[in-house]
Amino acid sequence: RILLGAAALLTITLGGCATGSRWPGDNGQHGTAAVDRVAATRARLVRVATEQIGTPYRYGGNSSSGFDCSGLVEYAHRNIGLQVPRTTTQQWRSARAVETGRLAPGDLVFFSFTEGKSRHVGIYEGDGNFIHAPSSGKQVGRASLDNPFWRQRLVGARSFL
Repeated sequence: RILLGAAALLTITLGGCATGSRWPGDNGQHGTAAVDRVAATRARLVRVATEQIGTPYRYGGNSSSGFDCSGLVEYAHRNIGLQVPRTTTQQWRSARAVETGRLAPGDLVFFSFTEGKSRHVGIYEGDGNFIHAPSSGKQVGRASLDNPFWRQRLVGARSFL
């Protein structure tokens, strides 16, 4: 519901920006095309991450033979043509902040297991779910932000999109 509300608000806001021509030769659809491109990029990022579900966790891994959490994020972005930093700390520092109440598919969700330090990252898929490489002995999979374990450890969200 939150995501649908945010999408509706974004559509209304950007719809206002798209009315009337602002550039020579612009047919008034400039704003809509930009939103469509961002949505398509986000969908591609989530698809790449989803395709890795079942891949084993590997500390320091950032390839389809194995991933750690930040390696999965780096890999997914690289596969859609974006270079992002490799570590969770660098990703947190480099990406732009996103309100957790306004998450969109492709945003990054960060978690902390110790006070004040980001230690884990996943790629938000939508509908309250994210894709991540959890820990040694496990595989890339989905988790829910509604799960109390993750909800209590969520420290924020960021995006490179």
